[in-house]
Amino acid sequence: MPMALAALVTFPRHSHSLVLLPNLPISKFQRTVISSSQYFSCRGRVFAVKSMSSVAETKSEETKFTAPYGSWKSPITADVVSGSDKRLGGFSVDSLGRLVCLESRPTESGRAVLVRQAEREEDKPTDITPQDFSVRTVAQEYGGGTFSISGDILVFSNYKDQRLYKQSVSSKDSAPVPLTPDYGGPLVCYADGVFDSRVNRYLTVMEDRRESSTNATTTIASIDLNSNHIREPKILVEGNDFYAFPRIDHKGERVAWIEWSHPNMPWDRSVLWVGHISDNGEIKNRICVAGGDPSILESPTEPKWSIEGELFFITDRSSGFWNIYKWVESTNEVLPVYSLNAEFAKPLWVFGMSSYEFIPGLKNLIACNYRKNGRSYFAILDAVSSKLSLLDIPFTDISNIVSGLDCLYVEGASAVHPSSIAKVTLDDQNSEAADFKIIWSSSSIISSYKPYLSSPELIEFPTEVPGENAYAYFYPPTNPLYQASQDEKPPLLLKSHGGPTAETRGILNLNIQYWTSRGWAFVDVNYGGSAGYGRKYRERLLGRWGIVDVDDCCSCAKFLVDCGKVDGNRLCITGGSAGGYTTLAALAFRETFKAGASLYGVADLDSLRADTHKFESHYLDNLVGSVEGFFERSPINFVHKFSCPIILFQGLEDKVVPPNQARKIYQALKDKGLPVALVEYEGEQHGFRKAENIKFTLEQQMLFFARLVGRFEVADEITPIKIDNID
Repeated sequence: MPMALAALVTFPRHSHSLVLLPNLPISKFQRTVISSSQYFSCRGRVFAVKSMSSVAETKSEETKFTAPYGSWKSPITADVVSGSDKRLGGFSVDSLGRLVCLESRPTESGRAVLVRQAEREEDKPTDITPQDFSVRTVAQEYGGGTFSISGDILVFSNYKDQRLYKQSVSSKDSAPVPLTPDYGGPLVCYADGVFDSRVNRYLTVMEDRRESSTNATTTIASIDLNSNHIREPKILVEGNDFYAFPRIDHKGERVAWIEWSHPNMPWDRSVLWVGHISDNGEIKNRICVAGGDPSILESPTEPKWSIEGELFFITDRSSGFWNIYKWVESTNEVLPVYSLNAEFAKPLWVFGMSSYEFIPGLKNLIACNYRKNGRSYFAILDAVSSKLSLLDIPFTDISNIVSGLDCLYVEGASAVHPSSIAKVTLDDQNSEAADFKIIWSSSSIISSYKPYLSSPELIEFPTEVPGENAYAYFYPPTNPLYQASQDEKPPLLLKSHGGPTAETRGILNLNIQYWTSRGWAFVDVNYGGSAGYGRKYRERLLGRWGIVDVDDCCSCAKFLVDCGKVDGNRLCITGGSAGGYTTLAALAFRETFKAGASLYGVADLDSLRADTHKFESHYLDNLVGSVEGFFERSPINFVHKFSCPIILFQGLEDKVVPPNQARKIYQALKDKGLPVALVEYEGEQHGFRKAENIKFTLEQQMLFFARLVGRFEVADEITPIKIDNID
């Protein structure tokens, strides 16, 4: 029986495509073979099978197919998005200068594996982590700082039991050996560890949940590396709510660390301490370096010792921007190394960040990066002359910097580079990047889809508060084979990022390209309260979460409508975690959006405050403020105000936002008669790590919006789930 043939025929793995006229009955289609290539004839015209990129290049010279926005065929499928991207969980360098990366693999259910780069560039990297291990800590739930290397010795946290293990980096037959006791389950977690070679021990942040899973005891402890017998960790620093960045000087005589207490988050207020290490390993003669003066509002972070024994760190005193400072021990003074209204660090959500690094063998030179006006800059800072020299590298977004033997390893990305690690070699004057080479990438297939990639446009838009603007990255619909009719505007998907004290960045993200290559406009909003723009911007949200963020997201959508970029009748919103809360609040308390998707989002602020983990247990006190605010800004209490369809996705092992949040909102909307769907995933926590769940979430959002808002048929074959009050 004749059937309609789509405008684009896609072959397995999307490696080849065929361009032909849309809606052509397949019964009129004839295939012929000419020479060794495949050709297809149709009504007297001959079409050759080409690679996807060559099809796109050819089509750019011809008339594009006209089809509704949202209905375009794209090779960037949900399978590609969910299976192609590895997640970087940190990186270091071994004694031979080889890079060791921690990558989380969606295709292995999110298992985190340490990978060592080969000695020769043409050889493949080697997995260090045995198959039955996964390198991940759940300290403070968000983890980070999961492993450390000294010489040939690796110490890491194993996800299943949360114990620390020791292993050789280079020996293929080296099995991990446990260093910490077995407490009968993942009851004690470790993070942000460093080696103390003078005493032959391992210093680490330790989170003990044996007495309370919601109010763990956090300390800095030492793990003995001398004995073959497993011993209880020895507590060195205790008494405060949280600790991070234990860092030992090169002689092993002093240790610096950061600590903070409720109700503060580390970016609100923190304190930097230094203690002297005695011959028996005790920490004595403690000195408060920064953060102890109540008249100075600051949040010091990332302490590091130079090879000369000077302590450097980053803090936001005076200007409200995180800049680099140093401590003069003889006078106990804190002096700025370089001042700029830009952010040289980011909020401490995870352990183990490294925003700057001393350049090996070069006294007083620091490799650093800073964030200003929505992009990152890579620079060399002379700590004596305070001269800052910018280096031109392809990355416009930089996260971490680690020194190699004769180079720097830089984690970064850009609009055309996914999350990657580049090896950067400086010239003889240390003023330019002589060589830049990407040696690890979260996705190796990006080049195949280059013609389909939408480039982000940084936009600044007015907010509800006169004189205050906010920021976002706008991605227009992009597909080399398709266009929409001139009288149609694209549907918009607005993303509200999590945190909320976090920042979205304009980098290559296939998740976004999945939407734009199908004809959606996409905007990623840095609402008031986001990081990256200084303390004043960050504190717009204090006492006003659920107001400022919601207003800014609505203002951004309206701004794009007024600019003629999107269809005002097809505005959708999505977000995960805190972004899920903003999504639900926007749908409950405003009428801007026509549908929404909440991924492990917050519906009940009171329940979140009661149920969430220790790290964020007082976060809401500052974000929400009044008791009335907890009630008045909880979407669950105002279900009668919802008026549009919502789809919810939830991990059943989520300890940050427990599953009952999604279930409450689902049941309430179902009872009200609104179109609603709930998808729950076994084995998933806060954020989805399994490829099949990432894929399902992406496809079901697309189909949900298409059915209920889009007014178009999706090009992909997606099996719909049941939507209550519709199906």
